[in-house]
This record gives sequence, C-alpha cells and structure tokens, in this order.
Amino acid sequence: MLPYPQIDPVALDLGPLQVHWYGLAYLAGIVAGWWLARRRAVHPWTPVNREQVDDLVFYVALGVVLGGRIGYILFYGGQRLIDDPSWALQVWKGGMSFHGGFLGVLFALVLFARKIGAGFWRLVDFVAPFVPVGLGLGRLGNFINQELWGRPADVPWAMLFPADELQLARHPSQLYQFALEGVLMFCVLFWFSRKPRPTCAVSGLFALLYGCVRSFAEFFREPDAHIGFDAFGWLTRGQLLSLPMILVGIGLLVYAYRGGRAATPDNASAR
Repeated sequence: MLPYPQIDPVALDLGPLQVHWYGLAYLAGIVAGWWLARRRAVHPWTPVNREQVDDLVFYVALGVVLGGRIGYILFYGGQRLIDDPSWALQVWKGGMSFHGGFLGVLFALVLFARKIGAGFWRLVDFVAPFVPVGLGLGRLGNFINQELWGRPADVPWAMLFPADELQLARHPSQLYQFALEGVLMFCVLFWFSRKPRPTCAVSGLFALLYGCVRSFAEFFREPDAHIGFDAFGWLTRGQLLSLPMILVGIGLLVYAYRGGRAATPDNASAR
C-alpha cells in the first residue's frame, strides 16, 4: 500500500481569501488550452485566427464553469440540494460534472459560432483536442481534495485516504482518470488533429474516447455515496451518462467519413 501524500487543499491562505488547488487546476487548464489553441490557430484550415482565440477561450471557460456546476447539481445533487439549497453555491468544496461542463461548452460554442460566422462542428473539432488538458488537471485537483476516490483494493499501489471514514485501502482512481482522460486522450486527439480531418471526425473521436475511458475508470471508482449504483447493481451514474457519448461519437465518425466535408482551407470560414 502506498502512503497518501499529505497535500493541503488550500494552495494560498490569505485570511478571508483562500485559493484552492482545485480552482488553480481549472485555471491552469484554461491557460494551457489558450496557449495550445493560439499555436494551432496559425494553420489556414482552422476556423479561428489567433486573435479570435482569446474570445473563444472566454466563452469556453464560462461554459465549463457554469455547465460543470449546474450539471453536477442536476446529475448528482439529489437529496443534498433539497436538504441544503446553499450547497449549490459552495463551489470551493468541489463538485463539477464533466457531462454538465461538456453540454455547457457546446452551448457556448453555438453562441460563438454565430458571433464569428463559423461552422459549429468545425469549432468543436478545433476545441476538442485541448479539453483533455483541463480534464487531467481537474482529476489531480480531485486527488488533492481527497474526493472521488476508488473502490477498496488490495493492489500494491492502493492508498489509504485520511478523509476516508472507513479507512480502507482504495484504488487511487483520480490518478487513473488523470492518466486516461488527461494524458492518453490528449496524446491521441492532438496527434489525430495535427492535420485537416473530415468535419466531425475529431469531435466524434473525442466523444467516443471519453465515453470509453470514463466507463472503464468507473469500475475502479467508488460510486457517490448518496447515489450508489444506478442500474443492474453495477452500473454507475457516470457510466450511464457516458453511454450516449459513445453512441454519438460513433455516429459522428460514421458521418465524418461517409458524408462529411473535409476541413480544408477551401471549406474554412473567412478569417
């Protein structure tokens, strides 16, 4: 069993103001995505130029934060929200839903696509390769917060989380998700999108990959205590929410390579 590294969730304590590592992880993900997007935007086949990336990142950041929190409240709040409505505003305690943030970003991209006159799916294709950076850093934030830990395990790398009242050795599932949703997905998507692909291909690959790796990781992650297993006694809420992403991902990839249009400079919007 590996010892859990004692990391204070508060990165900076300024008395009435506390800066948490969890919030810094999201900020770092946004900054990294902005930097990568500006580098990628120099290519003539991208739907935005470098100057437009700044506004794009602002829209995406709002979609992540608002959608992630609202999604968590709707998908995972349950009785907690009924018992204490103020819990919805306690963002410093963590509690963000990827699936809610995903929907929030899609809505933000609809608005931004209308603003600049670009194709919606081409914008999604452009943004998708940078999302795993934020996902991975967010999982590190979960690890530091000692939340969303894994199921009991007897593997050599199992960890005993001090915040766990049961004091059981568990899978460090946050690190599994960091490796899968962050590192693996970033490497695959960034490599795949390095040159023009049919419209919807990158988006489809993102949805398919995330649905698969999240569903796999959920087998090692302890279900939320107030929800438990959702279906058949072994499927979790995260797996049920990921299933539509797998189906949509497959559908987008089929469309991209059978009926989509290639994202070439000729198809690019005015820049």
